[in-house]
Amino acid sequence: MTVHIGAKPGDIAETVLLPGDPYRAKWAAETFLTDVKLVNEVRGMLGFTGMWNGNRVTIHGSGMGMPSLSIYANELMKDYGAQTLIRIGSCGGMQDSVKVRDVIIAMTATSLSTPSRGIFKEINFAPCADYGLLRAAADAATAKGTPTHVGGIYSSDVFYDERPDLNEQMTRHGILGVEMEAAELYNLAARHGRRALAVLTVSDHLLTGEALPSEDREKSFGDMVEIALQAAFA
Repeated sequence: MTVHIGAKPGDIAETVLLPGDPYRAKWAAETFLTDVKLVNEVRGMLGFTGMWNGNRVTIHGSGMGMPSLSIYANELMKDYGAQTLIRIGSCGGMQDSVKVRDVIIAMTATSLSTPSRGIFKEINFAPCADYGLLRAAADAATAKGTPTHVGGIYSSDVFYDERPDLNEQMTRHGILGVEMEAAELYNLAARHGRRALAVLTVSDHLLTGEALPSEDREKSFGDMVEIALQAAFA
């Protein structure tokens, strides 16, 4: 048990999927896992452990934004021995070629700042995904026939962004989508020698203004979860 996770020793699997929303963690666990057990509900941040194709998996909420994810990822790695951590979440599309409902597999994660900024000081560290996970996820997406894009994303500090000039530069430099957590996950994985990846569903689009209705999100997010699970155990 840690300050933020009430799981007992052995309750957390070595492979952890991290949706931001704790209720999405509940949905994903009940939809894709068997023998599901609730292992955490401290502060309403739900975590579940179960089985997928004979493999033990934990699906645990991370909250919104890099500071929240940093708390959970740190404790999962350092106190519970998580070895593979895959963020599964939504993002906003930033390229014309990226459509709502498409999946983005994040090779790199650009950011203005992260909770790790104090460690790096003047260094602009470039956090990236684990290549083995990245390749396996791309292969899984191809096998499923899911429209998928592999490349750089932008992890923003704010949801209600008032920097259109910054978004324009991200788009200009080929950034596929924007979300709020992956850059710090990649930093922490590099620091602790773990594997990390972000597999994201495009739920809205910054250029077109299109957005996925809330009632359609869970159905559309299924591909993302399956790709993440297949990548983890490839």
